[in-house]
Amino acid sequence: MARIVVIGAGLGAMAAAARLAVAGHTVTVHEKTSTYGGAVGRFERDGFAFDTGPGLLHLPAVYRDLFVKTGKEPLEECVSLTQVDPAARHVFADGTRVDLPNASRAGTVSALDAALGAGAGERWGDFLTRAREAWDRTRRPLLEEPQPADPAPLSREPYPALKAGLLRRPTTTLAQVGARELRDPRLAALLDAYAWSYGFDPATAPASAAVLPYMEQTFGSWYVGGGLRALADAVYERCRKRRVEFVFDTAVEDVLEKDGRAAGVRLAGGGTVEADHVVSGAPVPALHHSQDVPRHQAVGTSRMTVCLALRGPREADAVHRTVVHAEGGRPTVTVLRPDDPALHPDGAYESVTVTATVRTSSDEDREVFADLMVEAAGRAVPGLAERLLWRHVRTPEDVRRDTGAAEVPGPALAGAGGRLLPAANRSPLPGLYFAGGWSHPGGGLAHAGMSGALVAGLIVEGADFRGSR
Repeated sequence: MARIVVIGAGLGAMAAAARLAVAGHTVTVHEKTSTYGGAVGRFERDGFAFDTGPGLLHLPAVYRDLFVKTGKEPLEECVSLTQVDPAARHVFADGTRVDLPNASRAGTVSALDAALGAGAGERWGDFLTRAREAWDRTRRPLLEEPQPADPAPLSREPYPALKAGLLRRPTTTLAQVGARELRDPRLAALLDAYAWSYGFDPATAPASAAVLPYMEQTFGSWYVGGGLRALADAVYERCRKRRVEFVFDTAVEDVLEKDGRAAGVRLAGGGTVEADHVVSGAPVPALHHSQDVPRHQAVGTSRMTVCLALRGPREADAVHRTVVHAEGGRPTVTVLRPDDPALHPDGAYESVTVTATVRTSSDEDREVFADLMVEAAGRAVPGLAERLLWRHVRTPEDVRRDTGAAEVPGPALAGAGGRLLPAANRSPLPGLYFAGGWSHPGGGLAHAGMSGALVAGLIVEGADFRGSR
């Protein structure tokens, strides 16, 4: 069987490694840092613990499939999965609050009508119907199949936009969807928040970004007991059980070529490792010469995270996730308050994580921005200022240190002339493949897992591989 070198130990790269090892290949992972998980990191201090990457899992079926295909123990025997309900509490700029249930369209419609007025829920429901059409048109080519050699059809907008105005202008951006079809600034803010949470500016994101709220509200949001880092632990252990070898603190600086195909890697310091195939989980366009850099998604945004150690327990009516929409110059923030004893010293304390999307080009003082984030989070956490023991701020530079790029890639989106399509899993160099958030089908935990499955299929089945079933 083949010798395979995997560059990086992110979730997508490890998902590919486990599947390839089960297929009988010899797999070695070279990771430049001292640990695995990539963006799925963890910060610990004084008995408090925080996820520094994603805090919730969507489409858990991706990882259920990974564990079914790579061993006897299913995912639920390796991690604790709990549906988050309500899925989120939204606090709007005018003070309106609404709790949206997990994976219940009827419940969501009812909640929006009650909080925002009669008709609001119906408009949101009609929007989700159109979003489903975009989902149905793009689900297989964007999630379950290798990216086609000619991705031009995916550059066209799949969202069935309504026509509006005397000139019958089409709806082309997500912000236009909110303004023209939802007709309520709070519903528009709700829609915008889904885009920002994935790193997309709704003013420039295509209307096809409507699939993001559709996906979450249809398939639900899940919490992994102990935090999302526990999922990275489980995938790493599955790889080890399948005899995947990990070499940490070892950076790869180049891919070796021989006879027109990938033949191994060159390590920092000059050593080389031969291979029949190379799988790169490194950010694209890393490890490429300027003349053959593949297309890659450039979103221009990153993530700011503020970890808050609080004295005192959660209040009785606290919810897991609250989205506080922008008000008075404050950023829109997501506040995560998992009711998980593994994340704080005891019941007299609470761990809270506050996140916001920021532009990588911004020269705003990060500590000042963190102050605004915490101020906004105070609308979700009663008495936050008085309860605060300490805070820890993570900036885009911390993201760069941990993952190799300050940007946080988003899921692949159709439309927008193809600019939000990530690199194909097959690279321009035969024998080199891409897995992880920087490759098809894009960023996010579920999408990274799908990329691992696609890469494994391409290597194991070759030209006959047509995608997941």
